[in-house]
Amino acid sequence: MFKFSSHNEQNREQTVDRKALIFGLISVFLCGIGFSIITPVVPFLVQPYISNPGDQAIVVTLLTSVYAVCVFFAAPGLGALSDRYGRRPLLLVCLLGSAIGYFVFGIGGALWVLFAGRIIEGITGGSISTIFAYFADIIPPEQRTKYFGWASAVVGVGTVIGPTLGGLLARFDYSAPMYFGAIITLLNVVYGFFFMPESLDKNHRLKKIAFARLNPFIQLVNVLSMKSLKRLLVSAFLLWIPNGSFQAVFSQFTMDTFSWKPALIGLMFSIIGVQDIISQGFIMPKLLIKLSDKQIAMLGMVSEMIGYSLIALSALFSFYPLFIAGMFIFGFGDSIFGPSFNGMLSKSVDSSEQGRIQGGSQSIQALARMIGPIIGGQIYVSLGHAAPAFMGMILITAAILVLYKGRYANM
Repeated sequence: MFKFSSHNEQNREQTVDRKALIFGLISVFLCGIGFSIITPVVPFLVQPYISNPGDQAIVVTLLTSVYAVCVFFAAPGLGALSDRYGRRPLLLVCLLGSAIGYFVFGIGGALWVLFAGRIIEGITGGSISTIFAYFADIIPPEQRTKYFGWASAVVGVGTVIGPTLGGLLARFDYSAPMYFGAIITLLNVVYGFFFMPESLDKNHRLKKIAFARLNPFIQLVNVLSMKSLKRLLVSAFLLWIPNGSFQAVFSQFTMDTFSWKPALIGLMFSIIGVQDIISQGFIMPKLLIKLSDKQIAMLGMVSEMIGYSLIALSALFSFYPLFIAGMFIFGFGDSIFGPSFNGMLSKSVDSSEQGRIQGGSQSIQALARMIGPIIGGQIYVSLGHAAPAFMGMILITAAILVLYKGRYANM
């Protein structure tokens, strides 16, 4: 048994058994694998249905955007439902939806089927916010940044394995990574059904859900109206727009700029996961001793901006070593921003509101990842391969200025 002393309003001791921790970590691990395993093959799955090669990047980014649209509308409701009925049932439903989405995407046969798969997965795409709410239930506020860092490291392991595995499976068939993602997600659903304990005590659940809690636009306004979090969320939104754009065009970028194949694309995409492991295992613990959450977030943003600058240069000169260096630096920034952001976010509300705030954050991220790929795809086609990276440099500069002026108590 693992025991954590929680300093919440009741000052009661919370105890979490090994099964709870194992399920939570397996879930974030599979989220890392499941999402990243498809990345190297999406352009190749789209290719047969596109007559004009110039439209391929647009369709690839739209597939990312439609997923984000569904997450935007679904995440607040899933967060509210988890505050009312507990994390366990919602998380199992989300994972099951992801498995079905992967399977439908793998079947393919027409472009609309690919979009249907992404829509199904997006509607139940609140699993990450529910998992973070799950961890927030069982971890004392003062230790959350550290444990969110551990969760990010586990996601990193999945992100390392996912793209490489996807690239290798693509040698058999481009749909193989989708089927594999569906199978491992279903296995986690089965494990969770039999062994996952509920983390949210009935005494801390919402008594009823107001309709406003299910409306993504009202929820978005309510979350942004929290003065202590407004600048944090706006700065994250500005960071997530280019991140969503870059993630959506990544495979197309490496195909067009360096003529890479799925296996090499998957291997390169794994760099971000490697950065997560290195950063969370060795660097983050030292940063937490010397820096506040806000300072760590700022360091992450500066690193991402430097990474984008090198990626832009690699496109201008068609020089892949610059791209690799940029990916390492970008990956480091991304790996330390996430835990520090989630740490500041979770410390802002009590246990009955964790689902709401995480769901609201998920909606903001989904909105950014809805806008980012659309803009990124358009400027990639019209302004050149370096344009999405230049956009990242500009927007992250703005995000740093917004976050720098914010004040966060004990953060």
